[in-house]
Amino acid sequence: MTCSFNIEKELINQNYSRICGIDEVGRGALFGPVVSGAVILNPNRLNFEIDDSKKIPQRKREILAEDIYENADAFSIGWCWNDDIDEMNILNATKVSMKQALMNLQIKPDYVLMDGINPDFMYVDGEGIIKGDSKSISIAAASIIAKVFRDDLMRQFSGYFKEYGLDRNKGYPTREHINSLNIKGVSSYHRKSFKIKNG
Repeated sequence: MTCSFNIEKELINQNYSRICGIDEVGRGALFGPVVSGAVILNPNRLNFEIDDSKKIPQRKREILAEDIYENADAFSIGWCWNDDIDEMNILNATKVSMKQALMNLQIKPDYVLMDGINPDFMYVDGEGIIKGDSKSISIAAASIIAKVFRDDLMRQFSGYFKEYGLDRNKGYPTREHINSLNIKGVSSYHRKSFKIKNG
């Protein structure tokens, strides 16, 4: 199924008007926060180049993020840092970041579409959609702004923690990253609860 506005159109026909897509990035990373994006697209200003952020090259993602910021009705980012992830586990931390993104939107949504997670912990009606970031353009838009935000954060951190190659691996468990961890140990921004396997 290609990314489209079809799910949102069906909801508009059911009299929902502020449909919010939510997605996260960084769940599988070893370093830094899990980050969630929330986006309410304007149905009259859609860009159908928007797709699952994992399918789009970095520069194109950055251009699409700017387009989303300019044309969406609302957008927001939420995050949960490594210490909280260690304390509450990655699923609960992801939910915290998603709730934060939702609460910080400029307008209140009346329905949420979430990638894979049931939104029963939210204050608004909604549904979780398996592989939603490749089906719903709203969820895909959320995945793009979340990834662009987090990738930029990792590039900034790489200046302070050069030994981990964060500008290249974005905190994920690549062989290079794991080898650095085995030699240097963890930093204060690594997730201590994650099992680090030898590369």
